[in-house]
Amino acid sequence: MQKRTVTLVAVGGLLIAGVVAYIVNNRGADIGAGEPKSAQTKAADAKSADAKAAPKGTDGKGDAKADAKAAGKGPPPAPVEVVTLKASRVQEDLGAVGTLRANQSVMLRTEVTGRVETIGFRDGQAVKRGQLLIGLDASFNEAEVAQAKAELALAQSSLKRTEDLAARNFVSSSAQDQAESNVAVLQARLQLAQARLSKMRVLAPFDGVVGIRAVNVGDVLRDGTDIVNIEDIRTLKVDFRVPERFFTQMKVGLPVEVAADALPGTTYRGSIEAINPRIDANGRSLELRASLGNSDGRLRPGMFARVRVVVGDRPEAFMVPEEAIVPQGDRFFVFRVAADGRAQRVPVRLGVRRDGQVELLDNVQAGDRIIVAGMRVQRDGQPVRVLGDAPRGNGAAGGAGAAGAPPADGKTAPRKADGPGGAAAAK
Repeated sequence: MQKRTVTLVAVGGLLIAGVVAYIVNNRGADIGAGEPKSAQTKAADAKSADAKAAPKGTDGKGDAKADAKAAGKGPPPAPVEVVTLKASRVQEDLGAVGTLRANQSVMLRTEVTGRVETIGFRDGQAVKRGQLLIGLDASFNEAEVAQAKAELALAQSSLKRTEDLAARNFVSSSAQDQAESNVAVLQARLQLAQARLSKMRVLAPFDGVVGIRAVNVGDVLRDGTDIVNIEDIRTLKVDFRVPERFFTQMKVGLPVEVAADALPGTTYRGSIEAINPRIDANGRSLELRASLGNSDGRLRPGMFARVRVVVGDRPEAFMVPEEAIVPQGDRFFVFRVAADGRAQRVPVRLGVRRDGQVELLDNVQAGDRIIVAGMRVQRDGQPVRVLGDAPRGNGAAGGAGAAGAPPADGKTAPRKADGPGGAAAAK
């Protein structure tokens, strides 16, 4: 019992000591938190916080130097592609459409009534001038001619006897005059009969090719009936129109190139042979006619034709892809790479436009490098880095060919594509 009492007393003392120590410690922490910090303590805390926020290896002075260096360097040069200008021959032309016509064309018709007795041609055959094409029944007309000849012969014999008698004063002079008059009348009647007889034969008026006949042997034709058409296609004509503003540029003898949709890849050359002196008031257009050879006979009258009139020829012209053109209102610019590696904006006038190429008329010369692709150049003097020549062209373009004829008003309107300036540079 005595030992158990001592043990309980010891355990109780330890518990009391622990509670007292806990109370004392908590009271000291509360007192320390309520006291104000000293100035040195605050400065030390602030310095420690700045040291933690700043990156390693930097300080305030280092940040200022980096900012100044970055401001002086600027943006990197824009990578671009260029074309180097080279002189080439360019023909200035004007495109139009027209219709092919035969050099001579006629629909043969009868002038008198008659029955078809002879047909002297085959459909589509080439014929010569004076060749018999249609022969009508001429038996009645031949009889008229024979009768007129007999009457004329009789009148001429009577006139001769009258002249002999008049020479011996056996007849009066009035009888001789009447005999002469009778001979003249019968001569005229014979000529009329012969003319009627000639109308029974339809002859080819010129060398050409006949079409498909519309008559047969035995048909009775009235005067004015269509028989067959005949065309002279060794030489063809093409009639076309151009706007009236090109009147001063059109001259007789100007070369033309004609292409037919029915014969792709084939071009025929000719020249202007006539200009209508009158302007069409309805369409304000000028009508022209050109002639061209057709020795191979492939072109036919009535075909739709595309006409290209060459109005100018420049042996030294500069062509660039149309992507290089920067429009701004009614003005046009290109960007040229200067010697210092900066983009230089150059105002230009545009000439002909063909196959995606545009002619530059001024302010450029051979060897200039014109920007056509790459990063968009935003301003004059912007640094650029040339990647190489653009594969789409080398600044040279031929003048032959009619595909890409210029607009009718002669102006070029390049599209705002992915050029060096684009919409941003046009502002």
